[in-house]
Amino acid sequence: MNDMLYGHGDGFLTQDGRRLFPIGFYEHPADDNALRDMAEAGVNLIRCGNTDSLDRAHAHAMMGWVPLGLRSGATPEFQEHVRSLTTHPALAVWEGPDEVVWSFTAYSGLWKQDQLAVFPNKGEWWMQTPLAIAYSEEQAAEIMPNMREAIEFIRSIDSQNRQIWINEARDSDLKFVRQYIDCVDITGCDDYPIRAEGRPAIRLADSTDRWRQIGKGRPVWMVLQGFSWNDLDDGDTDITAFPTFAESRLMAYACITHGARGIMYWGSSYLKSDGKEAFRKSLYALTSELAALQHFLTAPVEQYVTVQAIDDGRTDISIPASLRGVSITARRTGRDWLIVLVNEDEHAHMGVEVTGLDALNGTEFIELYGDEKTAVSDGSFVTRMRPFEVKLLATHRKWETAQREGRDFAE
Repeated sequence: MNDMLYGHGDGFLTQDGRRLFPIGFYEHPADDNALRDMAEAGVNLIRCGNTDSLDRAHAHAMMGWVPLGLRSGATPEFQEHVRSLTTHPALAVWEGPDEVVWSFTAYSGLWKQDQLAVFPNKGEWWMQTPLAIAYSEEQAAEIMPNMREAIEFIRSIDSQNRQIWINEARDSDLKFVRQYIDCVDITGCDDYPIRAEGRPAIRLADSTDRWRQIGKGRPVWMVLQGFSWNDLDDGDTDITAFPTFAESRLMAYACITHGARGIMYWGSSYLKSDGKEAFRKSLYALTSELAALQHFLTAPVEQYVTVQAIDDGRTDISIPASLRGVSITARRTGRDWLIVLVNEDEHAHMGVEVTGLDALNGTEFIELYGDEKTAVSDGSFVTRMRPFEVKLLATHRKWETAQREGRDFAE
């Protein structure tokens, strides 16, 4: 296979020689004040469609990704569009067609169209009927070669070797995604679990794990919920259900402890429900928090630092398979350390032990945005965690953001 078709890059961004963890929004506000607010909240990557939008991102010290319609191949129009953008200093990433596999399998949209009625039943893909299989194979046979051709063209003229990213739906089909995965550098999915009828925020951990497996080692960017489902034109409910700050924080750090290399937000441009401004502030409070941790988020994971829950008799372990436990990521920059803990269970863990810290005996860790202090002894320390709690334990409080407005957002 042509070497140009193999992925490269680690999923991080580079700006002025500095490595950055991508914190992105699909929204590109038309108002300069709104764009400035986004940049000041630590957002470093936004969706851009042309040189004008890249210019605006650049003016606010942000970078842009450009969506490309790879499905039609390297047409003359495609080539002209790519050439017009490839030298722009704000361009950081190329994006392929959103949810491309989802679009011709589970959600082709044809089931909505009576005159076509290819999928008369929305569940036909999941039933794997001959009709659904034949349609998807026909579409893939046309789309996949075109995508590969378009990506090869990008590789051939982009002297900066920018990474190519394709976002998929949470449940996009493995077989078809694997037909293009060797062409791209970054994979991942969108997952929006907060609805009026249920709020399983912790499932973002499983979504991240799935796409790390699908990507065969490629970096994963996760697209998180920046809206309430009733804000969408096709929303099926009148009930507003924004993620609370605590839920947004849980989703972001669950992705990070499970290996995500970037966090994006979709849907904020559709906000119109009551409380939208308060919700936006809560997202910016979180992006500011993540931005303050940039040095850690781009640092290698200290794999030898591990966590285990040593529960007391009060913890119900009658169904062990229902227990997820506590996830961890430990990072260091210089002499400073950060340990992120996420309780993935709906019950408390009263004994959470972090081990592997033998070189840090006597070192004190403090809880960012909290009051807890603990010192390392005999290579470990112990803490307690409430249901679905996130704890950031660091060696210095300087890693906190000053942006606190929005942290108390709850419906």
